[in-house]
Amino acid sequence: MITFKPGEIKKSGDMYFIYGDGGTGKTSLSKLFPGKKLLLTFDGSWNALVGTTDTAVMAFGKSDEVTLQRTVDKYLNQYLVNDAFDVIILDNVTALQNFVLENIDGASKDSRQNYQKLQAWFRSLANSLRDSHKTILATAHQIDNGGNGLDGKGRFEADMNQKTFNAFTGPFDVVGRIYKEKGERFIDMDTENGNHAKNRIDDRTLIKAEELLNNEEEKKEEN
Repeated sequence: MITFKPGEIKKSGDMYFIYGDGGTGKTSLSKLFPGKKLLLTFDGSWNALVGTTDTAVMAFGKSDEVTLQRTVDKYLNQYLVNDAFDVIILDNVTALQNFVLENIDGASKDSRQNYQKLQAWFRSLANSLRDSHKTILATAHQIDNGGNGLDGKGRFEADMNQKTFNAFTGPFDVVGRIYKEKGERFIDMDTENGNHAKNRIDDRTLIKAEELLNNEEEKKEEN
């Protein structure tokens, strides 16, 4: 438990979950974050970070699958409690989920129990990230459910098991969908659109991707 005396409350790091199609620049969002960064990639994609000097990369692949949960827990337990990195990035949680589910499927024949274990592991992971008080960025692929009624609301969601998504993103401050339109990248954080979305940091609902960290409070302080 952490306690603060009145007037001495310290800000915790914000947590961002961004999902979208391939090629929309999810990995590149990490460049927006200042400080020393650790990126854990689960789909072998790190080319967007070639040339950066502030990011360490740990790339997990098929050979890591059978011990993936233990390995991820090991390194996060190590780096979440020290000052080696200011920002932790989990790149492609969709791939991470699929690896973990494959491991769980191999250990149990009860599919319902498998998904319960999956949800429990991701809930524990999210709580560990929150308890670190570091800035967190997690990315995932999206699912396009097609047109829904006349207004198309609720068309997009993260490519994750629904309950696992809820268990993981509960502690996150921002959930948004990144997409491209006329050559520009945008992030939709509007819950009323029916997609997976929320913004507990400020009142913005649609932003340019490069403005992700420029929240309203920071603008007030600058003025």
